[in-house]
Amino acid sequence: MNKFSDLKAGVIGTGFIGPVHIEALRRIGVSVTAICGSEQAREVAVRWEIPRVVTGYDVEKFLAEADVDVVHITSPNRHHHRQALAALAIGKHVVCEKPLAMTTAQTAEIVAAVKASGKVFAVNYNIRFYPAVLQMRAMAQGGELGEIIHVNGSYMQDWLHKDTDYNWRVLASEGGELRAVGDIGTHWLDTVCFILGSPVDELIADLSIFHRTRQRPLGEVQTFSSTGSSSVVDRSVGPIQKSQPCPVDTEDFANVLLAFANGARGNLSVSQVAAGRKNSLRIEIYGSKKSAWWCSEDPEVLHLGNRDGANETAIRATPAFGIGAQGFMDYPPGHVEGFPDTFKVNFRNIYSAIVNGPGERLFATANEGHQEVAMCEAILRSHRARSWTKV
Repeated sequence: MNKFSDLKAGVIGTGFIGPVHIEALRRIGVSVTAICGSEQAREVAVRWEIPRVVTGYDVEKFLAEADVDVVHITSPNRHHHRQALAALAIGKHVVCEKPLAMTTAQTAEIVAAVKASGKVFAVNYNIRFYPAVLQMRAMAQGGELGEIIHVNGSYMQDWLHKDTDYNWRVLASEGGELRAVGDIGTHWLDTVCFILGSPVDELIADLSIFHRTRQRPLGEVQTFSSTGSSSVVDRSVGPIQKSQPCPVDTEDFANVLLAFANGARGNLSVSQVAAGRKNSLRIEIYGSKKSAWWCSEDPEVLHLGNRDGANETAIRATPAFGIGAQGFMDYPPGHVEGFPDTFKVNFRNIYSAIVNGPGERLFATANEGHQEVAMCEAILRSHRARSWTKV
């Protein structure tokens, strides 16, 4: 019997990312027995054959009535703080989407509540669980790359490229004062800190808004649609076009220079208006012995650079790739492991901690979620002051 089969999970939020959690949980043998969300939750419950559904985002009713061991929070950012504290207060383990909360005051509350609860609490920084990322981590922390000199990278998307593209994330009141950095840049920052084993100590940031006004549709908006952009849907009549102008108060793109606590330097570019880039995260680690670089749009390939010899291209699960991801891959080379697999492997690591206690913990904790929000606040302070800022 699967060691997770006795555990039951409940999911709050049924937008783009909620069903991703549901699918990944099913893949590791965890029963999803309850969901909570908008009216759309009924459709999700039918599609995934989930017996218990609470609509109207009535989280209090969900937590009181759902018989679950673990709560997955995939709701809009502004709800994370309240929902995480409520789940911990009744003794549930929690997996929370990033960001952990809207401010460090809120995340500090969650960190304290996690410590008092004794429960497993994870923040869903799933990018850590690409095999190439785990291998780069082994190489960086094992000395194979030498002393880390600097890190270069970006996270580029185009789903908000047009002024007619709209999502709740463009509003600071819904998603937080940072959007491109907060939504996707934090994934890059967490991943690089995870690879290096070192936090960011200081940074300087520049944020920009290209579309200062967007057309806000008069209807429901999906984060990603099958056409590759945000869309508005009336589920009875199909797409609708009516909209109204909406001032935008969050950045479309940003550039950040970084100084890590271990002495390495870095630079990050983030954009959600990068035409042609659907979901491209790129990391380049430059060390005194050699370099390693990887892109999420080609997830099976790890590139290694040498000063005096030929550069190398290593395919996942082959001898040239290395053993840093051993135990975190399920398929042989040539059978691509990508975005959905990172959730599966991350949840396997989280649920192993729930079932077996402390072990090889690679998932992001509440403390690390707190650190990511602290970086976001430092980025905002730096942008406004136009100066280097401590995290």
